[in-house]
Amino acid sequence: QVHLQESGGGSVQAGGSLRLSCEFSGDTFTDYNVGWLRQRPGKEREFVAVITQTTGTKFYPDPVEGRFTISRDNANNKIYLQMDRLIPEDTAVYYCNVEGSVRRTQGRNYWGPGTQVTVFS
Repeated sequence: QVHLQESGGGSVQAGGSLRLSCEFSGDTFTDYNVGWLRQRPGKEREFVAVITQTTGTKFYPDPVEGRFTISRDNANNKIYLQMDRLIPEDTAVYYCNVEGSVRRTQGRNYWGPGTQVTVFS
C-alpha cells in the first residue's frame, strides 16, 4: 500500500520561502507521476505542480508559475516543492499526490494527509 507523508509546512511572512517535502513508500516510486495540490480556505482543491516520471516535464498553473518549483529524488523516493515569494493567497493545506504512470499502476492515485502553509502579511 502506497503511503505519502508531507513535511515542511508552517507560517511565513509574505515574500518568504518554504520548502515542502513528501516521502513515498509502499511501491516503486518511478512507476508514478508526482505532484502537489492545495486547498485554500473555502476553495476546492487545485493542483499547483506536476512532474512526470517519463520525461521530467513540469507543469504549473499561472498563479504559481515562476514562484514554485517541483522536483523529485528518485533515489530517495521523495518529492519537493520549493515555494518562493509567497503571498497570503498561498495559504492552504498542501498535499502531495502520486498517479500511476505505467500499465501496472494505471488508475492508481494516492494522497498524503496534507501540511498547512500559512502566509501572513
